[in-house]
Amino acid sequence: MYLQSLASAFPPHAFTQRECFEILSQSGAMEGLRGRSRDLLQKVLTGDSGIETRRFCDPDLKKTFGYDAGALHQHFEDHAPRLASDALVKACDLASIKPSGIDALLVCTCTGYLCPGLSSYISERLGLRPNAFLQDLLGLGCGAALPLLETARGFLAANPDATVATIAVEISSAAFYLNDEPGVLISLCLFGDGAAAAIWKAKNQGGQLRFQNFRTIHQPEHREKIRFVNAGGRLKNQLHRDVPALAAKAVSQLYQMSSNAPRKIIAHTGGRDVIEAIERAILGQKLSSTREILRQYGNISSPSVLAALEHSLATSAHAESLWLTAFGAGFAAHSGEMVLSH
Repeated sequence: MYLQSLASAFPPHAFTQRECFEILSQSGAMEGLRGRSRDLLQKVLTGDSGIETRRFCDPDLKKTFGYDAGALHQHFEDHAPRLASDALVKACDLASIKPSGIDALLVCTCTGYLCPGLSSYISERLGLRPNAFLQDLLGLGCGAALPLLETARGFLAANPDATVATIAVEISSAAFYLNDEPGVLISLCLFGDGAAAAIWKAKNQGGQLRFQNFRTIHQPEHREKIRFVNAGGRLKNQLHRDVPALAAKAVSQLYQMSSNAPRKIIAHTGGRDVIEAIERAILGQKLSSTREILRQYGNISSPSVLAALEHSLATSAHAESLWLTAFGAGFAAHSGEMVLSH
């Protein structure tokens, strides 16, 4: 399938890492933590994490840190449809189509749950046709964007004249959680809110990037090292210190399966340690666009790899062969290739 347009969207409220620490300190949310936990938060948020700023949907971040389970769920329901719709409107404008021209809308998220899913809310906001096909992919974590694209490719194989929209959206601030587990604290320091939307068609109109050769690796024996768990109705992220090594090994295995020698790797941001581990595992590759998205926005979960792809396409003159990879809960890792068609 062929990329018609790609656009990301972020909330307007930007916070530096140091500001996050100061607000967190003032909020009272750290009062129940051990001194070692407070020291870890300060070290990460005021040190060199590879992140300068993150974006959050609520301008009152102090209030967000204090939400209970019900308020966090409402936070997701209030903001996820809006942010996802913003990204899709941008993508539609770039592709010169109206939302009413979309035949299928596929959405992935892991930071909240709605029934009906986000696709219903987005369809209503943007005026998609009542007979447009809607599908929501849940539970795939930070790696979800690439399985989402493969799902879109399958739909287009069955419906070659269709126009498909894909959206990855995460309101990571709807999963804020604090306790003394190091992985929970690190997660609080890394994640931000964001969305990325793309428009796809089955037929090449000349000079377009083709998504192909999806690959995946599932390692359920490592599930407990990176997953969401239900903690009193709230989402609590489990994040083990082995994750950078796990990600690097899985990404390296996927890279060896690629059909050619891609010029550039576009990866899910993960975190600074994850990026460095991947660069060590695949010598000669520097994840410059991935690093830039991490610097500007933090880890935005599933939209990360698409935001990095958007950055690469906007800043690089050569995009003939790109290799995408994303990874996360499961433990699972995925890849796909973007190849320029003439």
